[in-house]
Amino acid sequence: MASVTEENLVRSMEKIIRLALDEDRVDADVTTLAMRAFDRPVQAEVVAKQAGVISGVQVVERTFKMVDPGIRLTVLKGDGDSVAAGDRVMLIEGLESAILRGERTALNFLQRLSGIATTTRAVVDRLDGTGVVLLDTRKTTPGMRLLEKKAVRDGGGRNHRLHLEEMAMVKDNHIRMAGSITAAVAAVRRAFPQQRIEVEVKTLAEFEEAHGLRVDMIMLDNFPPERIAEAVARNRPRVQLEVSGNITPGNIREKAVPGIDFISMGALTHSFASLDLSLEVSGDGGSR
Repeated sequence: MASVTEENLVRSMEKIIRLALDEDRVDADVTTLAMRAFDRPVQAEVVAKQAGVISGVQVVERTFKMVDPGIRLTVLKGDGDSVAAGDRVMLIEGLESAILRGERTALNFLQRLSGIATTTRAVVDRLDGTGVVLLDTRKTTPGMRLLEKKAVRDGGGRNHRLHLEEMAMVKDNHIRMAGSITAAVAAVRRAFPQQRIEVEVKTLAEFEEAHGLRVDMIMLDNFPPERIAEAVARNRPRVQLEVSGNITPGNIREKAVPGIDFISMGALTHSFASLDLSLEVSGDGGSR
């Protein structure tokens, strides 16, 4: 499965934060600039408006620091922590103008990433006791992949491929391109003999063909539960099995047939609801 180094995560984070701040023109905020005469040090807090799981704290910290290095943050709820409505997530101290200029960008990151973590945690809970591991997919927001995949981890899920180089995944279009599963797998092995290979199959006949090639993983695409059970029964000698295709919180439990290793769910990163969070100025910074 995929792994992300801290260095790569920070590099990706800084790029996307800079892009987001430039997009919002934070240095040309006409409303806040008009209030210069009223600027002062203040305290603010990020508050959860609903229950969920937090992700993106480091992104928020770096966002505010890019706006003004003098801003100070105190984290009360870290990545992976559960929150209830009304819980304070973090405290922010600094010039009111700087906090207001960075507010929307920081919350955009935190709300979306926390939404992914919250969605993931709910689905992981649905799989409790099955032994099946929940995976994400590459159906991520362009440019946001490393952050969104971290949010999946914060919610208790696992990452599948980070990118196309990490693992060979032979899907229907590759099979069509090569003419058969056997030809496609052979081509990968010739070109990249050390690479792990997963094959997507849509029928039991395709499963048998892929299984006979001793690939590392087989993805059962849009298999109903009874066909999943049949594939499990035929999985001798055993290879890792993944179930995918139109997986929802409502049907994931029935797809978690004993003998399945993984279930992947694109909705974790493409159909989540952002967590409702707000930033509230709570007082004069000089009072603490």
